[in-house]
Amino acid sequence: MIGRFAPSPTGPLHVGNLRTALIAWLMARTAGGHMIVRIEDLDRANSNELNERRQLDALAALGIDHPPVLVRQSERFDHYRDVIADLRTRDLVYECFCSRREIREAVNAPHEHEVQYPGTCRELTARQRSERIDSGRPPALRLRTDTVAYVVDDVIAGATTSPVDDFVLQRNDGVPAYNLAVVVDDTEQGVDQVVRGNDLLSSTGRQMHLQTLLGYRTPQYAHVPLVVGHDGERLAKRHGAVTLDDLATIGIAPNDVLRELAISLGVENHNVERAADLLDTFRVSALPRTPWMIPNQWRHDAL
Repeated sequence: MIGRFAPSPTGPLHVGNLRTALIAWLMARTAGGHMIVRIEDLDRANSNELNERRQLDALAALGIDHPPVLVRQSERFDHYRDVIADLRTRDLVYECFCSRREIREAVNAPHEHEVQYPGTCRELTARQRSERIDSGRPPALRLRTDTVAYVVDDVIAGATTSPVDDFVLQRNDGVPAYNLAVVVDDTEQGVDQVVRGNDLLSSTGRQMHLQTLLGYRTPQYAHVPLVVGHDGERLAKRHGAVTLDDLATIGIAPNDVLRELAISLGVENHNVERAADLLDTFRVSALPRTPWMIPNQWRHDAL
């Protein structure tokens, strides 16, 4: 079993990220395998090596080990573009000139994450495409799909219907899109098990559809309920997210954090010093199916 943890190096890992990494590591190790780390740095404008180093140090502080060779998505653009070229030869790729605002307005959706692409550019004529290019609007590339949804047999969330639309394969700035990159990377790295936050569950159908088109095997999925602040909102850099460095300022050491995370996973073990100390007592069946609220003493206003 090969699992993976794939952070974006846009900042330090907060406790929600670390909890997901811990679950991914434990699930892979208790299945007799290991977890790899992949650096998802498609967003080069907001990624840097310092953040990458800080993220790896945070994993090491909890005893979450991994093979030393790292795959960075920024170094693999040619791989992704080769896959897009293959899909083009099958008439499965088309140019899309829609802005995010135009897509939201077309489907009358107030929030971007709720939007399914309505196919506005799907049947543009060559003349219409040329006019849009001449107007200075660079196109994104979308996958032409005819599948409505997939059922994800998720280890934690259970059977869940995940919609599929004509999703983006390459952004209009030429950067390969997340849904394409993760499918290619997981396959080429031999990933058998994908553990991640359940905010990504809705995009899994798109990835399964791409796997089907490319003849790839679908890995086992486990989407973990998020860590939330005391208002019930998900942790984010600007909303209650705390890091190991933040907690160290009030005397909370990495092993203290690990013990609290272990309790949140349904593991009561007061002698935890390193992630490996949880291997004998961790059970996937004990994982909570609801969001976990960070402890009072970890709140930003307590720091």
